[in-house]
Amino acid sequence: MEKAFRTIEDNKMFQPGCVVGVACSGGSDSMALLHFLNTNREKLDIEVVAIHVDHGTRANDVRDALFVADYCKENRIRFHKFKVECKVLARKKKLTMEEACREGRYGIFKSLKDRGIVDVMAIAHHQSDQAETVLLHILRGSGLSGASGMSYVRDNYYVRPFLDVSKQEIMAYVYENDIPFVEDETNAENNYSRNILRNKVFPELRKIWPKVDENLCNFAKICKEDDKAIRSLMNFDAVLYGSKNIKIPVSYFLYPMAQVSRLLFDCFEKLGVDCNIEQRHIELIYKLATAGENGAKLDMPGEVVVHKEYEYITLMLKKSKKVAEVQYPFKIGTTTIPDIGKIYVKKTKHREPQLNALIVDADKIPENAVWRTRKEGDFIEKFGGGMKKVKSYLIDKKVPARIRKSLPMLAVGGEVLVIANLEISESLRVTEDTKNVLLIKFDMENWV
Repeated sequence: MEKAFRTIEDNKMFQPGCVVGVACSGGSDSMALLHFLNTNREKLDIEVVAIHVDHGTRANDVRDALFVADYCKENRIRFHKFKVECKVLARKKKLTMEEACREGRYGIFKSLKDRGIVDVMAIAHHQSDQAETVLLHILRGSGLSGASGMSYVRDNYYVRPFLDVSKQEIMAYVYENDIPFVEDETNAENNYSRNILRNKVFPELRKIWPKVDENLCNFAKICKEDDKAIRSLMNFDAVLYGSKNIKIPVSYFLYPMAQVSRLLFDCFEKLGVDCNIEQRHIELIYKLATAGENGAKLDMPGEVVVHKEYEYITLMLKKSKKVAEVQYPFKIGTTTIPDIGKIYVKKTKHREPQLNALIVDADKIPENAVWRTRKEGDFIEKFGGGMKKVKSYLIDKKVPARIRKSLPMLAVGGEVLVIANLEISESLRVTEDTKNVLLIKFDMENWV
């Protein structure tokens, strides 16, 4: 296992004293990794914790969980078991079972980091897994990023110590150290694309090219270096990143496609969608940006919708439900509107407009004013004078269509007095006679 030691050292996978979670299904690969890290924990200066995820998809899930638990008890390894209802997840999010299991599993892994249970998560992917990943990405139409395969270290959290170790070397280690393991009967099924490659394609390829696994992995390393060189030329400082959406200036789509595609792949990853995005999806977004009409949109894998909104291309996660019509009384303090955002109102001595905030005369706000979303026929007396339909005003201000119906407005009847973060009515103008001034600020969840 010198290759594994070298991989760990070269990629600085573990800091002294860190807690390493080992994703352990009970199969030969993960049991070998658990044994290897636990046996060498003092040499590596780490603490090892076994993490088992029950996906709830197989009859033997309970058996496998008990097997790993018993092994950890016998070897004094801390053990955590989690269960994910992947069938429910797949149905709810319209995912394949393979996608649901992966999303559920990595959701657990992320929560372990967020809760401070582990510092690093070790995954037992090996050389053949890497070869399968590279070929699978190529067959799906991936560019250099996909052909680069899996990283030794991702997000400074996920590590793969066995990525340069062959399956044969792992099995030799298993038998040499008498490491017990269980077989996953679904590995023999050809219901998934990866299993088809593993069980049918690679055995035939190895007959002709015995070193096909190693060659594909070397090809991945070359692609990774080329990808790194291209990324060193990228500078996209004007991209706006939100928690659930990302806005890219349309002008960026004039850059070379090699750079644009990498930017888009990165955006999907930041939104939590790092699989099933292919080069054809990137090309569709490129066409939308360069030739699509304003307001056009595309549905993408992973519950992502891409909108063309004036000078921006916006990638956003789909909302789980429609925003209902809301109505909240006006008050000083914080008003939280579910699925929309928060409105902050406070007294202030400032009389000049503030950055990303509105200043109004408190005494001019009617007692029956309420916060609500837009209705047909709404109008506003523009600051400086002149009546305007709110719908036309929002179009003039280039407010994206997806936001117009959920943008909070302070209104009395059909008259709008405040459009959050955008405009106040002339009737609320602060003058020399104003005695009480309020500052209104709006924090919207899906508008960067």
